[in-house]
Amino acid sequence: MIKLEDVKEHPVAKTFIKKGDDHLGEMGFTEHSYRHKNLVSKIASNVLERLGYSEREVELAAIAGYLHDIGNVISRYNHGQTGAMLAYDILKDLGMDPGEIATVISAIGNHEEQYGESVNNVSAALILADKSDVHRSRVRNPDVSTFDIHDRVNYGAVHSFLKVDTEERKITLELEIDQSITTVMEYFEIFLSRMVMCRRAAEFLDASFGLVINDAKLL
Repeated sequence: MIKLEDVKEHPVAKTFIKKGDDHLGEMGFTEHSYRHKNLVSKIASNVLERLGYSEREVELAAIAGYLHDIGNVISRYNHGQTGAMLAYDILKDLGMDPGEIATVISAIGNHEEQYGESVNNVSAALILADKSDVHRSRVRNPDVSTFDIHDRVNYGAVHSFLKVDTEERKITLELEIDQSITTVMEYFEIFLSRMVMCRRAAEFLDASFGLVINDAKLL
């Protein structure tokens, strides 16, 4: 069976992930390269593992997390859809089972908040993992005076952690925000739709979703 390490070694995956992040950098977007891919891959697999899902679903979540933003090599617009098609070619070339390919590409195609839905366990885990990655290390812009709201919110997030309580089946995004840089209101201004998506993803996994910012429970 195809594993994450097999995908990481595929030359098309390597090249498209790097080029896609380069393109976003030229447009002024936050980091979407190997740091983000590897982190989302790890978080998505951890969510399913801690909630007791099968070892194979855990591996597929890791693969989906690693490939989820590969569509940025074509365009930021609808990158979930194009990414699903690119992932299909890569996974087919590796010889993955068609049913497993369907699980992975449906997760990739549904991870954008504009139209995404939790359609299987892997897609729900990917949504939770992707939308929880807010952190100052993602900001490329070195000039604080020119930050837009996305730069401010990400740079102001000095700590983020997605906690999964196995016994209570509760998933909590814990954030520490430097309020001299951004505010909780600004966070919700750009991430409210993502938090709603996370709540629905958690419910799909028969879990609840919570949000804690600076030790204050908000959801």
